[in-house]
Amino acid sequence: MALVKSWVEISGSRLVENLRAVQQVAGSGVETLAVVKANGYGHGAAGVGQALVAGGARWLGVNDVEEGAELRRALGEGSTRLMVMSGMDLDDAPALVAHGLTPVVWTPEHVAAMERAARASGQRAKVHLEIDTGMSRQGAMVGADLARAQRECFAQALVQVAAAGLRPELLHLGNTSGVDEGSTMTWLRETAQRMGAKPMVRIGLGMYGYCMELAGAPESKHKLAARLRPALTWKTRVIGLRELAGGATVGYGATYRATAPLRLALLPVGYADGFRREASSGVGDGWVMIADKRAPVVGRVSMNLTTVDVTSIPEVTMGSETVLLGAGVTADDHARWCGTISYEILCGVRAHFEMV
Repeated sequence: MALVKSWVEISGSRLVENLRAVQQVAGSGVETLAVVKANGYGHGAAGVGQALVAGGARWLGVNDVEEGAELRRALGEGSTRLMVMSGMDLDDAPALVAHGLTPVVWTPEHVAAMERAARASGQRAKVHLEIDTGMSRQGAMVGADLARAQRECFAQALVQVAAAGLRPELLHLGNTSGVDEGSTMTWLRETAQRMGAKPMVRIGLGMYGYCMELAGAPESKHKLAARLRPALTWKTRVIGLRELAGGATVGYGATYRATAPLRLALLPVGYADGFRREASSGVGDGWVMIADKRAPVVGRVSMNLTTVDVTSIPEVTMGSETVLLGAGVTADDHARWCGTISYEILCGVRAHFEMV
């Protein structure tokens, strides 16, 4: 049997627990859109989508029409709504209608393309109007001073929507951090009620068990973070062991020199698999977990191999299971080593997926 270099275990129960936590903190009457774009933030969109739908999720968010079509095939026919969040090409309209996908739109051309596709197929198509509140990416400009607070810009857009005689079914803004911090939720509920719409939040990172830190905020301000549990565990196995004498060097460039006898374990993963080079010793000083103990990275992480110090873990043998990312070594830890965010770490993992 060929060696599986590394594998990712996804906990379906934790995904659903995180969904429940978001729903409880957001409050009754608030719809939740679970974001599964970018292959479910590196968790496997098909499996994640199936687990969340089984857990009661009614809305899932994808990046583009290709992701939406693939997820629709995985889910089969049903009432789950799939939102295409990252814009649309005008030529995508027929496929969006055919697969029952709901795009975000912000130009008259978007709307006209969807109208033509819906008419040609004899169907009705729903869209979500996106408002640019200051990020200058997607969304309709509202004619307001975009240096103002985003919420004020959004409110100005809603005035224009109401003046045009439009009555949206859903009104949504805010992500995991917005639910965690909480100050926007009351405004969202009250505004949606005035417009006769249902409030909705779009949850990405929180669905997978993580939450961005609120700069300078005390723990009491976090309404959601403590209730979330990571759903992903990335594992591999030890494929080599060796004893080094003091003075021996390790890895490319001999950046590490042993100051005392050392026992090294070799792991069959590296930066090509998403275990980042910044975890190298002397750079990020990363580690993995073996037998529930930290094994520090020694030398440089290379393309397909990483060495770790197991001198203080005598029970390590060939084939010992190793946690690259999970309990004891989280995506937040990886992000600190690399000077980035947990989103990028999770999306960068390349391994065999298993739903557990």
